[in-house]
Amino acid sequence: MVRVRRMRRAPLAGAAALGLVAWLAGFPAAAHALPAAGPSGAPSGSARPVPPYRPADGAKPVRGAASTADAPPLEAGTFYEDTLAPGERVYRLALDGTSTVYVSAVLHPPAGSRTGYGDGLEVEVMTSGGRACPNNPGRASFGYDPVPLGAVGQRRLEEDAECQSPGTYYAKVTRTAAKDSSQEAWPVELLVMREPAPAAGTAPTTAPGVWPSASPALPVTDPVARTGGTGFNDARALGPGVWRDDLRPGQTRFYRVPLDWGQQLGIGAEIAKARMTKDYGSAANGLTVSVYSPYRGLVESKDTSYDGKQAAVTLPRTAPVAYENRFSDATAARPVRVAGWYYVAVTLGGKVGEFIEDATPVPLTLRLDVSGGPAKAPGYRESLAAAGFGVGEADRAAAKEGLTAPEAAAARDDASVMRVVMVAGFGTGAVLLLGLGGWILLARRGAGRA
Repeated sequence: MVRVRRMRRAPLAGAAALGLVAWLAGFPAAAHALPAAGPSGAPSGSARPVPPYRPADGAKPVRGAASTADAPPLEAGTFYEDTLAPGERVYRLALDGTSTVYVSAVLHPPAGSRTGYGDGLEVEVMTSGGRACPNNPGRASFGYDPVPLGAVGQRRLEEDAECQSPGTYYAKVTRTAAKDSSQEAWPVELLVMREPAPAAGTAPTTAPGVWPSASPALPVTDPVARTGGTGFNDARALGPGVWRDDLRPGQTRFYRVPLDWGQQLGIGAEIAKARMTKDYGSAANGLTVSVYSPYRGLVESKDTSYDGKQAAVTLPRTAPVAYENRFSDATAARPVRVAGWYYVAVTLGGKVGEFIEDATPVPLTLRLDVSGGPAKAPGYRESLAAAGFGVGEADRAAAKEGLTAPEAAAARDDASVMRVVMVAGFGTGAVLLLGLGGWILLARRGAGRA
């Protein structure tokens, strides 16, 4: 009788183990599903206040100094959060002599802050002697809206130039503001990215020739809903196609597109008719579309007026991604120098809120085209992906599925957990089956002896 009871319990134990595996297998998909979309294609609840900029996960607090004597260090690959009032802050860099280094600052004012057209941000990389490195400073300016604003300083690796030796350097971040603009300190996100040097003779050292910069032929398929992020850290991944979102006055949506070597990005944005609260109104910079490089440097920006009826912006096709673009005299080609995630920011001007119904988001349509490539990459001495650049299969998959960087990271973690669970599940099942077979054999032998 004892043998019979054990034989009956074994299948129950196996079923419980399989049930646990099934439950775990279903959990990640539910935990990381995109939010439900409303009738307009954007998540329901769009009429809530414009969400603030999302800082990078795990960003470290830092306090910039007024002079180089007390400047805190910044390490490559680490996100930092500081606050910046009108004026300047200084940080210390320990640079090698074999890589190009980018120092980006993203100023993200709170909603309701006052900005003027002359207000802006500047980042400069300089030597320990106080001399600005070539191609510095990097500058960016506000319009009339307190939207996230990024600027980049750099130490570019090239022959016969200053700032090539290893040693101590400094990054100076400066905020300018008019007297009638907000004077309080605003959050600023800092990131140092290090681009390894190519092996000798594997990368061009002169500027590229002429590149096709005509307006792109954009797709005309039915749009698919994709909700943009609040900034660079939660930008929604997009690939070629037509995408649908919503915007409120003063809001900026961020998206990211993987561009490999030799590829070009074409993009157009359309704002549809809005519900008007006045018979007439117009905003000079009603719709703005900007493209940023993988190191958060501005590539191109264009705006147009919006009167509540219809507006569209189409940017020229970017230069093909190429290492030699960094030597170009064309300001639109120079930033398109490394493969990786390129960012698209779309802003609906705050002044639009003076003549449309703010509680009802305005429909936004994005048309993206990626052409050319992928071409052969330069022979970098170190992993480009480890530095935060390049395009891999995981990036292409994230663009296809529309994942933000945090969602993609969570999906990778879930996949790792599932592999462990599946291996453990198969192992447990094999042990249970072997045990069950042994019990059956013993039961039959016992029955034979009886």
